[in-house]
Amino acid sequence: MLKNSFCILLILVFTSCAFAQGEFVYDAKGKRNPFIPLVTPEGQLIKLQEDEKKSELSLKGIIYDKSGASFAIINDEVIKAGDNLLGYQIVKIEERKVVLSKDGVPQELELPKEGP
Repeated sequence: MLKNSFCILLILVFTSCAFAQGEFVYDAKGKRNPFIPLVTPEGQLIKLQEDEKKSELSLKGIIYDKSGASFAIINDEVIKAGDNLLGYQIVKIEERKVVLSKDGVPQELELPKEGP
């Protein structure tokens, strides 16, 4: 009798614990879902959404050299004058900005102003 009541008590405790847990929600933190395949059943590559997000240019930093051997970091890629990035031609790199051109239309990316 004591064994039966103890077993019933254990079953009640464990089932109540199982139902008390909330639903798990996965936070991707901006990364792709690793369980979504990158290739279709026909063998075609699937374009990632990250590629679409990269179309916006973001200047992260500049390594400036007066002699012209300057580099810039745009969208986490190191580039120099004359390079192409996402359809943009890198025209020149200055101390605080990068001048680009796409389809003949110039565009400038500037570093954010530093503190006071």
